[in-house]
Amino acid sequence: MLFNQTSLSGIKVKNRIIRSATHDGLADEKGAPTDKLITKYKYFAKNDVGCIITGYAAVSRNGVSPYPRMMKIYEDSVINKYKELTEAVHSHSVPIVLQIAHCGRQTSSKAIGTQKVAPSNVLHAFYPDKAKELTENEIYTIIDDFVAASVRAEKAGFDAVQLHGGHGYLLHDFLSPYGNRRKDRWGGSLENRCRIVELIIKGIKEKTNLPVWFKLSAEDNRKGGMNIQSSVEICKRLENAGCDAIEVSCGTVQDGMNTMRSKLMPMDAVFKYREPCASFPKLLNKIAIPAANLINPLIKQPQPLENFNVDNAEIIKKNVSVPIIVVGGIHRISDMENILINGKADFISMCRPFICEPDLAKKLKNGQSDAKCIMCNYCGLVIEKEPTKCLYGKIR
Repeated sequence: MLFNQTSLSGIKVKNRIIRSATHDGLADEKGAPTDKLITKYKYFAKNDVGCIITGYAAVSRNGVSPYPRMMKIYEDSVINKYKELTEAVHSHSVPIVLQIAHCGRQTSSKAIGTQKVAPSNVLHAFYPDKAKELTENEIYTIIDDFVAASVRAEKAGFDAVQLHGGHGYLLHDFLSPYGNRRKDRWGGSLENRCRIVELIIKGIKEKTNLPVWFKLSAEDNRKGGMNIQSSVEICKRLENAGCDAIEVSCGTVQDGMNTMRSKLMPMDAVFKYREPCASFPKLLNKIAIPAANLINPLIKQPQPLENFNVDNAEIIKKNVSVPIIVVGGIHRISDMENILINGKADFISMCRPFICEPDLAKKLKNGQSDAKCIMCNYCGLVIEKEPTKCLYGKIR
C-alpha cells in the first residue's frame, strides 16, 4: 500500500511517502532557491520520494524567519528561479508543493528590520522583543500577501501550496486562544479565530487553480492553546473553506522539543548553535557543557518519542473527508504500513529522516526496514546558523 501509485488532492504521486517541509537554509539573498537547493530537491525526486513539500517561504517582508537563507516569495523577481526548481523535480515525475508562511512573533524585529507583528502582543520565550498587534487593515494585507504568493507559486509551476498553520507561526497564533487574545472579529470564538485562514484559502481558490493544503499543530503545550477537540472543529471549517489536504503535526518552537522529540536535549548543539550559549567564551563552555550534560537526563522530554501525531491524525481523519497526512517520529516501514492499512492517515510525511538519508524513499522501497535517523535533534539547531544537515557524531 505504501508504494502504490495514487493521487493526493488530484495530484498523481508514485507512493505515499512525502518529504515534509524542512528549512534548508539554501536560498539566495532574494529568497529564491539556489542551485544547491535545486540539486538537493532533484536528488529527493530521483530517489523515489512520492512528493516534496518545500521549506517555508515567507509571503511578507515582515514575516521572515530569523534563520539564515529562508526562502521568500513576496516578489515577482524570484519566480523564474522557482520555475527551475519545479522543472527539476518534475523531470522525475514527482510533484512539489510550496509551503508558504508568515513567522509572526516567532522571529525578531532585528531579523526583519522592523517591529514584528502578531495577532496579539504575547511574549515569546525565545524571541522576547515586543510584537505589534496587527490592525484590521494589516490583517487584510497579510491575507493578500498569501494569495499573491500563491499566484506566484502557480506561475512557477508548483502543484499545490501548503499554508503553514502550525509550530507557533502567525496562522497558528490566530487559531490558538493562547496566541490570539483579540476581542474583535479576528479573535475570541473559534469562528473568529479561523477567519483569516478561511479568507486566505478562499482567496487562493479564486485567484489560482492550485490545491491548498494546510499544516496544523493539533495540540501544543501552551496553557489554553491548541487541543484536539478544537482542532477537529478547525479542520471541519478548513474543509468547508476549500482546503484540499491537512498535515497533522504538533507543538510550537516555544514548546522546545515537542514538535521534534528526542530522548535528550542536544546539548552540544545548543552550545554551538543557539544564542546566547553559542557566544559564550570557550573557557566558560569548559564548565557549562559538562554541567549541562550532567543534568540533561533529568530534563523531562515529551512522550511518546515515536508516531506521536498518529492518534490525533486518526481522530481528525474520522471527522473530515480530505486526505490526512501525518508527520512526527515515523521511522519504521512497519509503522507506516500500519498507519495506512488501519486508516489512521492517508499519507506519511517525514522531515528528520530525509535530512539523515536523502535517498530514504528508495531505500525503503528496496527493503530497508527503517530510517537510520536516531532523532538526536542536532539538525534542529544547526539551522540557526548554517544550512540544514545531519550532524550526529560530527558536532565535536
